[in-house]
Amino acid sequence: MATILTDSNFAEIQAQGLPLVIDFSATWCGPCKKIAPIIDELADQYEGKAIVCKCDVDECDELTAKFGIRNVPTILFIKNGEVVDKHVGAAPKSTFTEKIEALL
Repeated sequence: MATILTDSNFAEIQAQGLPLVIDFSATWCGPCKKIAPIIDELADQYEGKAIVCKCDVDECDELTAKFGIRNVPTILFIKNGEVVDKHVGAAPKSTFTEKIEALL
C-alpha cells in the first residue's frame, strides 16, 4: 500500500533517504483512479528500495505548489532530493517500473 504523503509529513518521509515516487492525484480524477491500484502494487514491490507515495492535490497545497503540479495524475521520481523524472497521465505498470528501476 502506498504511503499517504501530506504537507506535514513530507520532510520526515524524504529524510529516510530512499528514492521517492510521488503520485499527485485527486479523488475526482478518472485516470488517477485507474492507476491507483498500480501505485499500490509498486509500493509493495519496491518496499525497502523506494518509497511510493500518494498525494491528494486538493489536500496538499504546499507540495502541489512546491513541485508545480498543474495536471493529475502526475508522478514524480525523486532521488537525493531532486526530481529526476516525471510522468503526466495514466500509463501501464511497466512504464512506472522502468522509471523506478532507473532510480535505484
